[in-house]
Amino acid sequence: MSNATALIHSIPVDELTGALSVPIYQTSTFVQDSPGVNKGYDYARTGNPTRATLENIIAKLEKGSTGIAFGSGLAAIDAVLKLLRSGDEIVAVDDIYGGAFRLFTHVYEKFGISVQYVDSTNAENVFNAVSEKTKLIWIETPTNPTLKISDIAAIAKIAKANRCLLCVDNTFASPALQQPLTLGADIVIHSATKYLGGHSDLIAGLVVTKEKELGEKIKFIQNASGAILSPFDSWLVIRGIETLPLRVKQHCLNAQVIAEFLQTHPAVDNVFYPGLKNHHNHDVAAKQSKGFGGIVSFTLKNDTEAAATSFVISTQYFKLAESLGGVKSLLCHPAQMTHKSIPQEKRRAAGVADSLIRLSVGLEEAEDLVADLEQAFEKISSREKEIVRSNSL
Repeated sequence: MSNATALIHSIPVDELTGALSVPIYQTSTFVQDSPGVNKGYDYARTGNPTRATLENIIAKLEKGSTGIAFGSGLAAIDAVLKLLRSGDEIVAVDDIYGGAFRLFTHVYEKFGISVQYVDSTNAENVFNAVSEKTKLIWIETPTNPTLKISDIAAIAKIAKANRCLLCVDNTFASPALQQPLTLGADIVIHSATKYLGGHSDLIAGLVVTKEKELGEKIKFIQNASGAILSPFDSWLVIRGIETLPLRVKQHCLNAQVIAEFLQTHPAVDNVFYPGLKNHHNHDVAAKQSKGFGGIVSFTLKNDTEAAATSFVISTQYFKLAESLGGVKSLLCHPAQMTHKSIPQEKRRAAGVADSLIRLSVGLEEAEDLVADLEQAFEKISSREKEIVRSNSL
């Protein structure tokens, strides 16, 4: 059975009614036969049939034992961090999502959990950073926003040798392209807001664990902390998953076209896309993934915040907005938007230049997207020439 067929048929037909679409159980509580005797559910924070269906689906897609659904991607990250204790250490990828950096640094460090950031594209850097205090290795691959690729299998061996957990943020790839648990990871997280939902109409987070015992610990945290995903949003994610293989396939095709176009443009300095053969660790991406994803980032030769701002307000089809992974193409300027919470020196050290622009390539025709970028380049070129002319007068 192909991956696409398995994915589509992981969504069950309702046993009670035969409904092809998963029912939405919009209820806060469940009637019990007697105290503590029920039909599997008692209170919707602890469990809901619609949410449980989603949790089972994502566990199957990631080939894990347990899925847990949260109200946002950051709530999912927060639940994983609650496995740690004061004095523990995290070794994390340096080019990390700004929200994760904010949570690690401004929330958990004050509770005595330290974080060491390393360039995990070289597994040896992770090996050298791990200490007796390290209890969690945290990587994104591809990373946000410079699309760095880390070797999941190699880092998983380091984690196991040092008796610490490996968590992989699989948001950019999705299970349609990459399954980190099969490569040795212990935990996978998703911002299901992105490719899994796929339509820019929900906020959700998912955690999948390889081992059931670890999954039960996170389920306990989910119930105790209460950051659950609603029944309706659970249903929206399930609906999005139905078309995930087709959408991701087209995202990848369009992104490859965009990346190759940007490589040839005279105003562009660097292009970041794992599908380009000159991308660092392209071979690793090809080995551990079935495709290279729908995100492309690039820097301008005029490496200034002003130049990037001028570009991102000049596109027509690419809409200026945070988030990614939806049907419509989006773009953002990480230094002023998604990664603003990271100090400038840390951003630059991780490769997030002042002019770096992140594209979430949608499902429009690739030729229309290329034309949109081209006209934006022409606009900023005209503006720059006008500034030079004005200054010379």
